[in-house]
Amino acid sequence: MMKKRQVVVKSSTTSSSMVRCVRYGECQKNHAANIGGYAVDGCREFMASGEQGTTSALTCAACGCHRNFHRREVETEVVYASICIKRKQNSTSINHSCVLRICG
Repeated sequence: MMKKRQVVVKSSTTSSSMVRCVRYGECQKNHAANIGGYAVDGCREFMASGEQGTTSALTCAACGCHRNFHRREVETEVVYASICIKRKQNSTSINHSCVLRICG
């Protein structure tokens, strides 16, 4: 499973963030479209031909197709940070280490 990119989106109004992992699955290019048929090449997963940031990174090393022909799968994880308040006799301390993770 190849993770293409990971994006962290933080919200300023709430104490949550969203993590998105994008991967590209099997190639869906129809190689027989010009003759009215349907045939795919059998490439199961996108593998970049070059380094990220170059134009060859958008071409699959296995089948030679552009990344747009591969099925895009997005996995999103929402992380809610809760504030745990510990009360002592005359003082209150806030612990920010409590995190609830919800995967979607």
